[in-house]
This record gives sequence, structure tokens and C-alpha cells, in this order.
Amino acid sequence: MKLLNVGDKIPQFECYDDSGNLFTEKNLLGKKTIIFFYPKANTPGCTAQACNLSENYSDLENRGYSVIGVSADKVDSQHKFSLKYGGFKYPLLSDIDKKMINSFGVWGLKKFRGKEYMGILRTTFIVGEDLKILRIIDKVKTKDHAHQILNE
Repeated sequence: MKLLNVGDKIPQFECYDDSGNLFTEKNLLGKKTIIFFYPKANTPGCTAQACNLSENYSDLENRGYSVIGVSADKVDSQHKFSLKYGGFKYPLLSDIDKKMINSFGVWGLKKFRGKEYMGILRTTFIVGEDLKILRIIDKVKTKDHAHQILNE
């Protein structure tokens, strides 16, 4: 599917979070939300990104943001990932069937070490209280993502 655009309303979705709770787009109504899609829990880039957002969560929260992470990992994997790093201060959603990933348009062709394959394109969406996309970051700085969100 095609990547969503600034101004688009986010699609409806249902995923379970790392605690096993059902999470939908309705959970985001009335708050600015950072939705970051990452390829795989416990990989170096994803760990750097998730830890950076957790370490800077109070700054993000003070600016009015909530945060959710999304990957195709199972609920148990998301839970272990969060616990391994002291418990992230935000939920990680498990989209094993890739419905949310596809509806946001972040499943696509990737290249690594000369090989091409399909996977999750690391992308962050900043969503307004009305569920409309305010900003999209597709060149994510994993080790400095919070600063990237707050200062661009």
C-alpha cells in the first residue's frame, strides 16, 4: 500500500499491546501521538530508537505527546523487549498480521548489504488529537529520535 500523507486521517486498527491489552485508534483520540514503526524488537537500530524515546519520554510528554511503537513481533516478544530495557514508558503494539503496517503504507522493499527484501520501513507519524497526520519522519535518527521529533 501507499504511504499515508500529511493531512490524512489514520486508518482504523486493532492490535494488542505488550501487556496483552487491545489497542485501537480510539485510544489516540484527543492527544497528540507519536507512532513509530520499527522493523524488529531487540535489533540494534530498533533498540536504540525505542530506548531513546523512553529516555526522553518526559520531554515528549511535557510537549503534549503520547508514544506508541509498532512492529510485527508477537505480544510476548514485545513484552520481553520492553522488560529487557527496564520497561518502556509507552506501549509496543504487536501487528503480526501486518494490517496496521500495511494500512499506514510502511511495508515495502528494503535493501541491506546488496540484498533486497520486503520489510517494515522505519517510519514515524506524528498524529494530532483528531487522528490526522501532522508530520511524517522517514529518515529516522535512531539514536537521537526524540530530539529529531521535538526540534524539526
